[in-house]
Amino acid sequence: MTEAHAATTASPDGPTGPPRTPRRGRPPAFDRAEALAAATRLFWQHGYEATSVTDLTTAMGIRPGSLYAAFGDKRSLFEEVVRQYGHSPAGEFAAIALAEEPTAYGAFARILREAAAVYADPSHPAGCLVISAATNVTPQDAVIQDQLRERRNGNLRTFEERLRRAQQDGELPPEADPKGLAGYFGAVLQGMSQQARDGATPADLARTAELALRAWP
Repeated sequence: MTEAHAATTASPDGPTGPPRTPRRGRPPAFDRAEALAAATRLFWQHGYEATSVTDLTTAMGIRPGSLYAAFGDKRSLFEEVVRQYGHSPAGEFAAIALAEEPTAYGAFARILREAAAVYADPSHPAGCLVISAATNVTPQDAVIQDQLRERRNGNLRTFEERLRRAQQDGELPPEADPKGLAGYFGAVLQGMSQQARDGATPADLARTAELALRAWP
């Protein structure tokens, strides 16, 4: 037996040489999708500013170190939440309607009617996360407010583009105002989101949707 081998071989009375430092266990595993869903509900319900890291780790069932390791800081986690929300049924119904409906009227009618159901769905927090999550944001987190504003403005631009195509195709009259109509429907959706957060039912919002559609030129 070589000296090197002997130095690493345990004797009958215990290991030779100095005791080894115990290896730390791996951090407890958690379901990332479930943790992200919990964070989404919290941000959706309370907004970005009012949701603390302690609130998040408690709801997600993880330690602060695990949150930072898996998601980065609070802002990075929120940005991932918003991206994930945009691909969820509650976040993408408008884009799907615009893509699937052959007419602009059919698309906007579907958007408003589905918003009435989605915004007041009791299975998740009321309203739209992108509309309501960035209220009362402090100056140091203004980038969050800016990001959500840009998302909302991007939706308005998409609405306007669809309405301009409808005008070119003869579905809207020449005197119609695509930009103004896009802004109108955007304002209705934002109002419906807030009404849902104030307790409006799907039936309440459906009535609003039908009244809004009467503005179609």
